[in-house]
Amino acid sequence: MSKTIVFDFRRRVCYDAPAKRAFHSHARHQLKRLADALGLSPAAYDLRSNQGGIAVSGEVTLHADHLYVQACQPATGHDTGVLFRTCEGRKDYHGGPNNFASLDLLNRPRDLAARIREVCRV
Repeated sequence: MSKTIVFDFRRRVCYDAPAKRAFHSHARHQLKRLADALGLSPAAYDLRSNQGGIAVSGEVTLHADHLYVQACQPATGHDTGVLFRTCEGRKDYHGGPNNFASLDLLNRPRDLAARIREVCRV
């Protein structure tokens, strides 16, 4: 039985390039797991990473035809680190109302998927 690695998405990454690379790598991996939990095939979504400047975490984004999910370390705190909303296609960057979840849910993609389904009805 393999042990699941829990990444500390709360650990600040600004001004720390290796920590930022780790954040982006782990967030990409977890968003792929989220896509699986949501039943999305790899062709059904785009996965992007924007490192941003030295003073920010940047964002990792999963963008499907009807769903937009973004992970970052916002100034508002880790409890709002996962933004999710509905959208109308992969060129829709403003979509429906913003919803937020804790960065900790990235380590529990099935729970995050359940929350997204409940709120967004996807």
